[in-house]
Amino acid sequence: MAQHTININATLNPSNKTISIEQKITYHNTSKDTLNEIYFFDWANSFSAKTTPLGKRFADNYESAFHFEKKENRGKTDIHKIYNNSVVPLQWQRDKAVDILRIIPDKPLDPGDNYTFNIAYTVKVPDDKFTRYGVDKNNNFKLRYWYISPAVYDGEWQVYSNKNTDDLYLTPSHISINLNIPRIYNVTSDLNVEIKTLSTKEKTIHLEGVDRNSAVLYIEKNPSFTTIETDKVSIVTNIKNSRVNPPVQALVIDRVAQFLHNKLGPYPFKKIVVSETDYKTNPVYGLNQLPSFISPFPDGFEYDMEHLKTITRHYIDNTLIFNPREDYWLQDALQIYLMMEYVDTYYPNMKIIGSLSNWWVIRWAHAANLEFNDQYPLLYLNMARNNIQQPLTISKDSLLKFNMNIANGYYGGSGLKYLNDYLGDIVLSESFKEFYTQNRLKPVKTSDFETFLSEKTDLPINWFFEDFANTRKTIDFKIKKVQKQGDSLIVSIKNNRKSKLPVSLYGLNDDDVVYKTWTKPIDSIGIITIPSKNIKKLVLNHKGEIPEYNRRNNYKTVDGLLNKPIQFRLFQDVEDPSFTQFFFMPIFEYNLYDGVSAGIRLYNKTVLPKPVHFSFEPQYGFRSKKLVGGASVSYIQYLDEDKLYKMRYGFSGNYYSYNRGLFYKKFTPYITFSFRNDDLRDNEKQFINLRNINVYKDKDPNDPDQEPNYSVYNIQYVYSNPNLINYFRSVVDYEISSKFSKLSANLEYRKLFLSNRQLNLRFFAGVFLFNDTRENEDFFSFALDRPSDYLFDYNYYGRSEDSGLFSQQLVIAEGGFKSQLEPAFANSWMVTANASTNIWKWIYAYGDVGLVHNTHSGTTAVFDSGIRLSLVADYFELYFPLYSSLGFEPNLPHYDEKVRFIVTLSPQTLLGLFTRKWY
Repeated sequence: MAQHTININATLNPSNKTISIEQKITYHNTSKDTLNEIYFFDWANSFSAKTTPLGKRFADNYESAFHFEKKENRGKTDIHKIYNNSVVPLQWQRDKAVDILRIIPDKPLDPGDNYTFNIAYTVKVPDDKFTRYGVDKNNNFKLRYWYISPAVYDGEWQVYSNKNTDDLYLTPSHISINLNIPRIYNVTSDLNVEIKTLSTKEKTIHLEGVDRNSAVLYIEKNPSFTTIETDKVSIVTNIKNSRVNPPVQALVIDRVAQFLHNKLGPYPFKKIVVSETDYKTNPVYGLNQLPSFISPFPDGFEYDMEHLKTITRHYIDNTLIFNPREDYWLQDALQIYLMMEYVDTYYPNMKIIGSLSNWWVIRWAHAANLEFNDQYPLLYLNMARNNIQQPLTISKDSLLKFNMNIANGYYGGSGLKYLNDYLGDIVLSESFKEFYTQNRLKPVKTSDFETFLSEKTDLPINWFFEDFANTRKTIDFKIKKVQKQGDSLIVSIKNNRKSKLPVSLYGLNDDDVVYKTWTKPIDSIGIITIPSKNIKKLVLNHKGEIPEYNRRNNYKTVDGLLNKPIQFRLFQDVEDPSFTQFFFMPIFEYNLYDGVSAGIRLYNKTVLPKPVHFSFEPQYGFRSKKLVGGASVSYIQYLDEDKLYKMRYGFSGNYYSYNRGLFYKKFTPYITFSFRNDDLRDNEKQFINLRNINVYKDKDPNDPDQEPNYSVYNIQYVYSNPNLINYFRSVVDYEISSKFSKLSANLEYRKLFLSNRQLNLRFFAGVFLFNDTRENEDFFSFALDRPSDYLFDYNYYGRSEDSGLFSQQLVIAEGGFKSQLEPAFANSWMVTANASTNIWKWIYAYGDVGLVHNTHSGTTAVFDSGIRLSLVADYFELYFPLYSSLGFEPNLPHYDEKVRFIVTLSPQTLLGLFTRKWY
């Protein structure tokens, strides 16, 4: 094959973290079209500003380090000149995106012709904190996407921006690099490396490779890489594990190389560089979550899996030239499939939690019985059960982070195991090996593999590429009916989804498999006849070879009432579809009046969510000395094909203290409609909440005229679009009861500017449509700074306190003021505005203004201002009032009682801080 030739003369200047480059690119037109312009990737320039596609992607993922970093640490490309071989300057421009170059040659490039471009430029290397590649704190350089590369033209230009998705698409080229570096540095690369010249201060390294689609360089002061020679390929690695001695490391890596050679074929190059940076960018999730001093796996296993995953990725990426933005899914799926095969071969008894499965406190759990390879469908189902799964064939830059890094690859690998079991024998394994041999170092597409595989079997396989990979539909089969007919069983199997897929059917006698078969692909109802001998129970997908959404409906006894036995477990567990499961868990809560309340929670929620949830939580309040707690039941209906993606129906009730010796009961039926856009990366969502809140309170002897029992109908519309740069949320709320009717609107906007200044704005307006409460009763009124929370929506730790620490707890709702001003309530209407901006990092200045109107006292204007310490925004904050309608507050008595705080202790709420980066 004719290749592009890339010649680079580069000089590294570590002191200013730049690379000066003179580059010659001989572009070969392998297409059938005449080219009047040539596109190039300049992904080093994707770091040049906060507004590049890469900068926006960091912001979308709530990765704030890039936005707040100093400009000199972000990186860029400065192009000095572009000219042809006759030193004639060429026209060029950056495309709409700053990391794409468009160069116009001085003459059209006909099919089969070559054209040489010369480019002189300087690359500023970014800090490695953004992508793990770049310059580290020790001034070592890990260079990826550091030079300008010709884009692929296959009838149209395959050119796109860097979005931190590791998917630069290049065809194999002849790469030659002369790299000038200070003598104290050493270079590691999978290109052929040779020291060409050497002086007292500098040395020139020559690197060369043919049929290469990348040139990743590791330039270090102290070499960290070790070369391990195997019979097939040299592995150069700096992944360390102190628990594995060098001879065992060599044996492990040799086994991995031999395994990939047998499964795919010979690797065409002499060496593979496996770096810790590569591994941390795409780790074995699960293994990397535990501290280094805790390892539930035997010595060598983690080291083995780390190298297996990283070497396999290089093996595939460097030899099978798929478009990594469009056809990445087959690369990912093949990687995970090979890992599963490796574990089945060399670690057949390895559990998902390793030796922890033998602990007496854990071994009773179903999680202790899961095999290591069970994690792959399990982590995919984490997304599917939340209705945020995405099809395998969607463009890689459209994936949620969790789907890109974990779920889609795991689903694809599980799918190949599904396909392999369906085809039987060694059809799939042999097909991969033959396809690799025939297409190594050639541009290929997923459709090429589909065509190739279809020729190797008489069974239909189109279902895998069309219904499994190309849609976001989940898989769910159930046994609809079983009839005995002589010595046979007639089994009706229903596909609950609009797809056409095969399913495995097992016949069991107690726990022994006595029969197994595969159905043809089923799109609605499939009927299959099997022998009945020795079969007591029928099970679909018994071994879990299909990554099925719901396996709980896969069981049918031939004779008997219960398809599955009931199981009670202490603590939440991974779902065991062969049982109807219930869980117990001790719980502890706190409020000022009940004190610490301890009890037991009975519920059915497993690690993965289910459509139907129930929870019963009786507790004993050690201060109130009463039985308190709550109960709830809900049903979530997920919809796949419309903007209305979820409906939740439920009922909840609770009983707690609301004051010393006083209790309340709250019963709430509700329905929530959730809407989103087709693009799951878009954070824009809308909700309609309908609920009826019924409250029954003990009468307060200090306020005998207050209505203790009331019912409020509430309709709420919520629009939410939270992002790191622009955050917007609005709520329109309507309430009606026998005593009042009120309408309110709440708007919140946050803007993070390029200067790193953040502006927070909030607007609230509320009006009573009618108010028949008592004249001096403000229980249902709009509150300026501390809502009375008659609907019991807020997590007040001391909701009835008007003095002391608990009275200083702040909930930003209704008026949103921080100072305690008069009038504190409005029984007619209220309008307020809240604003804050940062003075330095997490220190903000805030100010609030408002108009409060009461029926008998008229309208009052109020204001306050102060300092806000936002240690964790919305979760842990302190407010120090300075100047308000009361005057200069630090000069007023008892200033310490005027300081307000926000503290969130809910683990589920705090978890949202971390999951927003992934979901």
